[in-house]
Amino acid sequence: MKLYTGIFLFIILCGCSLQEEQSVPNIIYIMTDQQAFDAMSCAGNPLVHTPALDGLAEDGIRFEKAYCAYPLCVPSRAAMFTGRMPHEAGIYVNTRVIKDENMPFETVAQRLLLGGYKTHYIGKWHLTIPRSDTAAHGFQGIEIPGSHGYDSVYARLAEEFLDQKHEKPFFLCVSFVNPHDCCQLARGEDLSEFEGPIPGLPPQEELPPLPDNFEVPEGEPDYIRVWQEENSERVYRSHFWNEDEFRAYQWGYYRLVEKVDSLLGRVFNAIYASPAADNTIIIFSSDHGDGISRHRWNQKWSAYDESARVPFIIAGNPVDRKGVTDSRLVSAGLDLVPTICDYAGVDPPGNIRGMSLRPLVEDNLAGDWRKYVVTELSFGNWVDEYHVDTFPKARMLRSDDYKYVALDKGTQREQLTDMKNDPGEMKNLALDPAYSDVLVEHRKYLDEWIKLTEDSFRLPE
Repeated sequence: MKLYTGIFLFIILCGCSLQEEQSVPNIIYIMTDQQAFDAMSCAGNPLVHTPALDGLAEDGIRFEKAYCAYPLCVPSRAAMFTGRMPHEAGIYVNTRVIKDENMPFETVAQRLLLGGYKTHYIGKWHLTIPRSDTAAHGFQGIEIPGSHGYDSVYARLAEEFLDQKHEKPFFLCVSFVNPHDCCQLARGEDLSEFEGPIPGLPPQEELPPLPDNFEVPEGEPDYIRVWQEENSERVYRSHFWNEDEFRAYQWGYYRLVEKVDSLLGRVFNAIYASPAADNTIIIFSSDHGDGISRHRWNQKWSAYDESARVPFIIAGNPVDRKGVTDSRLVSAGLDLVPTICDYAGVDPPGNIRGMSLRPLVEDNLAGDWRKYVVTELSFGNWVDEYHVDTFPKARMLRSDDYKYVALDKGTQREQLTDMKNDPGEMKNLALDPAYSDVLVEHRKYLDEWIKLTEDSFRLPE
């Protein structure tokens, strides 16, 4: 890291560029916080209206099977910006609990800074790297006004940045807070103290119906509900909710999605109106999803699709294929770094775990894609005093047709779902002898990944 730091400081201090003219695109990465994969009307959800994201999807490619590396803010963002799994950086929960040193991996911003890009960050941070340490994270400018976050301010700052003339290609990140305020909503807190209120609840008869997969799945691993109950006062208030409260939570969650969508629209409009519009790639995603009352769950922190699967769109004027939905497996955390580096024309950092999505965007993929993606979880967000990874963990592996989940604690520790015939994840096939071969195959896949990433997780025996 010392060599990298010296190079980064030299570039920052000298203001030098490694490119004489802009022949590569500007790249803008925009993310929301806690937005589930189908919390968009373009994903076929009739309970929410997202014209900004619908328009972005029409201007590019929407990847409908994108999974985060970890359904929790800090670990997910660590993967996004390094292309490595969170456990590899010692980040198991919303803090650094294994390794106390700085991020051990080069970030995508550092790599683009070395490639001659101007790097700028606006919005929620939630990384373990100190904001003031430009050499460690690679962003020359960081604008994060407010403690909790003010999305309306972030949108305005992004508009101002895009209205400027930039002498070099730029890499801009805009990180919004919402719909993360659903956490405050679930706790009954006053939203006016955060990003601001949403409209009052409609009459009970106008609340959305309970989702089809509302109930706890058949054969669900038992530790999941133990964890929910243990943290019911602080996090999972849904442990105490009746059905009408779940319906009200759905309603409020989607209003928060619509609230941030209106601000996304402002940023998208600013991009398309900017002088750089013809040469700007836009990537949109979220750090993780939310239970949205399905499986009697609110919050993230689960392997169910509502928490682990996220929206992922690549768009902009340079993208030739418009309005396309792609169903191949994407790691929203691990694939971001190689994709950005590919478009920027720079080599990605060594030993990253993901793959560039550019061949899929341009429809020129040679050969097969990938067999699976992996998401990890650890159950122990309040373990700041621990410096060993002894807390319970889970790993999720998604193949084209199945999802396999393994936990290292509990009596029933495996879950296998046929995602084509049971997309709501309501039946655990790990208990069905007819699927024993599929179960063994997915165990082998996960064991392969565990060895590749030097993961301490132990598969059920």
